[in-house]
Amino acid sequence: RKQSDPAYHYNEVMTALKTAASKLPRVDAIGGSSAGVWINNRPMVASLFRGIPKERFGEVHSMFIRIGQEMGVPLEVVNDGEVTALAGSMSLEDNGVLGIALGSSEAGGYVTMEGNITGWLNELAFAPIDYNPEAPKDEWSDDRGVVAQYFSQPCVFRVARKAGYDLPGDITDAEKLKCVQEKLEAGEKGATQIWESMGCYLGYAIAHYADFYDLKHVLVLGRCTSGR
Repeated sequence: RKQSDPAYHYNEVMTALKTAASKLPRVDAIGGSSAGVWINNRPMVASLFRGIPKERFGEVHSMFIRIGQEMGVPLEVVNDGEVTALAGSMSLEDNGVLGIALGSSEAGGYVTMEGNITGWLNELAFAPIDYNPEAPKDEWSDDRGVVAQYFSQPCVFRVARKAGYDLPGDITDAEKLKCVQEKLEAGEKGATQIWESMGCYLGYAIAHYADFYDLKHVLVLGRCTSGR
């Protein structure tokens, strides 16, 4: 997501798709998901492309249209939260499912009581849940108290500092998360308290979500939920 060259993103996606295709007898269609607002396979706003200069955003705006044409099969890209919710609905064989994925940010998606994903903007990452004027500020949107700061890697790192952990600054966020999760696996009290705090935040947030969604089930996934 820090890469500023649209060609980098195109090449990485094409390499991944062609590698996968080489292991399959044939490819009938391609489905993909990413955080952000996607309309007709085009990113309107997407954190994956936050490093792209505004004047070059048009190059990624139509990127998946071009990829679909070059691969020669139908291609569909939607918000990753919607995929989470749809997978949950299919596995549970029930509807009214809110899916949230806790990773580098938070993705949200919803399957209605009728079993449909919708055209709604269910990207909950930037919905406020903490109205404290001193709440942490999101580094991308500049908004305070948004969900992205409470169910994500940034939350783990922020609470880890309060728990007394000094994380190295010269490694990737994924590696930082792994460091903290290793301490969780070892049963360290401070690490356990990080996830207990996130769980408390999540309890309040789901009650808040229920003001807006008819919920029968909530499916919670993502790297920040893995481990002990």
